[in-house]
Amino acid sequence: MFTHLITSFIASAGFGVLFNAPKKSLLKCGFVGMVGWLVYIWLVNRDYDAVISSLIAAFTIALISQIFAKIYKTPIIIFSVAGIIPLVPGGLAYDAMRNFVENDYNAAIQLAAKAFMISGAIAVGLVISEVLNQFIRKIQFKSKGSY
Repeated sequence: MFTHLITSFIASAGFGVLFNAPKKSLLKCGFVGMVGWLVYIWLVNRDYDAVISSLIAAFTIALISQIFAKIYKTPIIIFSVAGIIPLVPGGLAYDAMRNFVENDYNAAIQLAAKAFMISGAIAVGLVISEVLNQFIRKIQFKSKGSY
């Protein structure tokens, strides 16, 4: 587990560097990715499906990104893009393409479908978090205006 946490932290912080995130936010980017991966691994180890685990982990990443963006007055995307990197199913996509090239279409389609569903779950997790955030802000704005 320790190895997972360290490598996910390094991967997220490293992609923060690639995406030109501000230097002061790189540790926070690594932390967001590490927490997201921790949630994912914890759920997978408890026999949750990888798609559901990715959805919940992406939601967690987006939630932490929103909190960090508010605290550090930085755009949400700085944290969420770097934090989501450990969840991206690049290995599955690679295996799917390899199976297509090797003419093993049954395995290729299964792997491609799973990679597609995980990618969709990541996107849906980010969107759900943003929708809930906007909904809460709207309620707070209305409650402040009614006084």
